[in-house]
Amino acid sequence: MSYTALYRKFRPTTFEDVKGQDHIVTTLRNQIKAGRIGHAFLFTGTRGTGKTTSAQILARAVNCEAPVNGNPCGECAMCRSIAAGTSMNVIEIDAASNNGVDNIREIVEEVRYSPTEGKYKVYIIDEVHMLSAGAFNALLKTLEEPPSYVIFILATTEVHKIPITILSRCQRYDFRRITVEEIAGRLKELTTAENLSVEDRALRYVATAADGSMRDAISLLDQCIAFYLGETLTYDKVLEVLGTVDVSIFGKLMAHIRTGNVTECLRLLDEIVARGRELTQFTVDFTWYLRNLLLAKASEELMDTMEIPTDYREAFLQEVHACEAERLVRYIRIFSDLTNQIRYASQKRVLVEVALIKLCKPQMEPEKDALADRLLRVEEALEHGVVTVRQSGDIQGADAGASEVSEEEPVNYPVALPEDIAEVAGNWQQITSRLPGSLKVSLSSARPSVGEGNRLLLVFTEAFDKEFIEQGDHLETIKNTIRAQIQKDVEVQAVLAVNQKEANMYPDITKMIRKIPVEFID
Repeated sequence: MSYTALYRKFRPTTFEDVKGQDHIVTTLRNQIKAGRIGHAFLFTGTRGTGKTTSAQILARAVNCEAPVNGNPCGECAMCRSIAAGTSMNVIEIDAASNNGVDNIREIVEEVRYSPTEGKYKVYIIDEVHMLSAGAFNALLKTLEEPPSYVIFILATTEVHKIPITILSRCQRYDFRRITVEEIAGRLKELTTAENLSVEDRALRYVATAADGSMRDAISLLDQCIAFYLGETLTYDKVLEVLGTVDVSIFGKLMAHIRTGNVTECLRLLDEIVARGRELTQFTVDFTWYLRNLLLAKASEELMDTMEIPTDYREAFLQEVHACEAERLVRYIRIFSDLTNQIRYASQKRVLVEVALIKLCKPQMEPEKDALADRLLRVEEALEHGVVTVRQSGDIQGADAGASEVSEEEPVNYPVALPEDIAEVAGNWQQITSRLPGSLKVSLSSARPSVGEGNRLLLVFTEAFDKEFIEQGDHLETIKNTIRAQIQKDVEVQAVLAVNQKEANMYPDITKMIRKIPVEFID
């Protein structure tokens, strides 16, 4: 006897067997029990969520000679003939290959004749969005006023492609993605029925990989069982068959990325490739891992909604605490772009390697989130050592544990006068050249002006740069650099001018004064 695929063998025969769609099956059962059955239904949702299966159960239920609580009995002559595909009352049409006007005209002609047996003629049109515009028009009138013995069930994964005139004539039911718990529970039921030995962790991973599709989950499980026929199906074996990467590998990869260790990142990628893992799937999975880190960073309560292995939760939580949200946003951006590129690339490994190098070296990117990552790395270097400011404005970290703090007597500097502020503004470019590179970049969108109380105003046109300058001790660094040059204390304040009108409120004193040469002290 030929083998029957698991998803066909365990296809639901009653509404109770349809998992994850209680809001739909309850409504359909109530209609059948009350005898208030609609003439046109539209089932929409992603693949493998039960649309066609529910349509077939509904077709059997409305024709069943002795329905049980709104379900087909499965025993009467009508139920058996429909299940065997020999009944003339249930007609299934694939609109992908029968999408022309002539195909629909045949249906319109057929509906004129009442059923030879049973109560209803049921037309199930799958992938209905594939019908041509002419075919939809041909169907429209019959769909609006069909004979009392005709029921149309339209199924589609792309409801947005269906004309509004068709939508308005149907009862619409949206099939949801099935949760991992419901899919794993169903997989457990069928493996028990088949006397198969499978680890619960393996079933849960298959359920997660199915992405809300029960059919995909059962097909993936069938594939894994076939590969290890007669053996206990473990979590590691599922990873081998599906070509996916254990989540713990992502934790190791993140540790190398945070330290900027390109060599170890590429070595780990080489190990992943050597194990036969599929790089497209790796890219998708790592993007979701980063997404989970970001959500958990926003609120640890969200971890309960994520599919994280129980034995990895503690390590995952440590990873959450070690990551900064700004970095994670940049990582997700890079890998999301990679996901779009890698699908059709001939050199997938090269693209993944470039993406990993970008994660390790934010200086390779001009985007502002890359600049934020560079600044985070500088701050981390400050925590473990000393930085020195060179003439060019570059920052260089000293060895960990080193200390170069010189103790000097505190100096009381006089307060700057208006002419001192003008002197600073007139030589602003020379002064900013003495600042660290990160501050110099942010100050490029600012111009100096004079505020109340002999204050130096830094007028920004970019909110991101203003916010950065106001973080930490950046304003203090600017004040110290100015003080070192003019030997006077200057109060510095950052302001934002969002448009030209606001910018005109702050005079550009660099255009009003003569630049006075300043003797800089090295």
